[in-house]
Amino acid sequence: MNVSDIITQSDKTVFSFELLPPLKGQNADKLYRTIEDLLEFDPKYINITTHRDEMEYRTLPNGLHERRTIRKRPGTVAIAASIQYKYGVPVVPHVVCGGFTKEETENMLIDLNFMGVKNVLALRGDKLKSENIFKPEPEGHAYASDLVKQIVDLRHGKYLDPELKNNTPMDFCIGVAGYPEKHAEATNPDVDLLNLKRKVEAGADYIVTQMFFDNQKYYDFVDKCRAAGITVPIIPGIKPLSRKNQVSVLPGIFSIDIPEEFAKEVRKCKNNDEAREVGTEWAIHQAKDLIAHNAPCLHVYTYGISDNTRQIAKAVF
Repeated sequence: MNVSDIITQSDKTVFSFELLPPLKGQNADKLYRTIEDLLEFDPKYINITTHRDEMEYRTLPNGLHERRTIRKRPGTVAIAASIQYKYGVPVVPHVVCGGFTKEETENMLIDLNFMGVKNVLALRGDKLKSENIFKPEPEGHAYASDLVKQIVDLRHGKYLDPELKNNTPMDFCIGVAGYPEKHAEATNPDVDLLNLKRKVEAGADYIVTQMFFDNQKYYDFVDKCRAAGITVPIIPGIKPLSRKNQVSVLPGIFSIDIPEEFAKEVRKCKNNDEAREVGTEWAIHQAKDLIAHNAPCLHVYTYGISDNTRQIAKAVF
C-alpha cells in the first residue's frame, strides 16, 4: 500500500519512523531489534535513509596522504526489501540526488520495483563535508524536483534510454521534504516555499517535514502551503533530543529554532541521560499536540535508537 493512501484513508493520526542502514561491516540485527521494539504501536510505514559516497583522507606510513572514496552505509535497497518482507510493513527508501547519476538512480528504482517496494522519498541530499555548496554528480540531478520528474517518467514507462522497447511502468508513490523553518541554504522562506511547490507540481504525492521543536512552526507552515496551492498531505517529522549538546548543535546544522522554554530545561541537565529524558518528554508533548490538531501522521526520526521513540509511541498511540 502506498503512503499517500495509508494516511488519507485513516481517520486518525498514524505512526511511522525512520532508520539508518547499518554501518559497513555490521549486520542488521540492531536494526531489526529497533523495529521489533516498535511493532506493537502499528507503524504504517518505515523510512530507510540512503547515503552517498564520502571522501576520507588517511596518512600513509611514508607520510603521504591518500584520498579514499567510501560509502559508510550501503545496503539501502536490500534492507528496505528485507524489512518489507520480514515484517509486512511498507518501506520508504530515500532516493537522493547527491552522489548518484541519473542512470544509477534509474537502476536503483528498477531494483526496488522488482522487490515490490512502491514508495520512495525523493531528496536532493547533503553536500559533501569538504564542499561549501552542493555539487551534483556529472549526469546527475541538481534539484529534488528534477529527481521527482525522473520518477514520474517511470510511471509512464519512460526510461533514460529512448531506444528501449516495451517498457514496464513503475508506479511509485513519491514523498518529498518540506522545511517549516526553511531549508538551511534557501535565500528566504518564500523562495523555499516556491521550491517545495515545484516538487509537488513535478508529481510528489506528499510532504514530510524536517524536524522542528515548536509545533506552531509546523501549523504556520501548513497554512502557508495551503495558501500557495499545495494540497498534498504534510506529515510532521519530530526528533527526540538525545544529547545535551544538541540544543546548540542542531540549530546550526538544520537552521531551526529551539524554544527557550525547552532549551532552558536542557541546560539544567547534568548529563546526557537527563537531557535525553527532557528531550523525550518534550517530544511527547509535541506528539500529543500534533495528534490533537489532527496531523495525518507522526513521523519520528529515530537514528536507530528505539527506547525514546518507544516512550513517545507508548504515550500517544
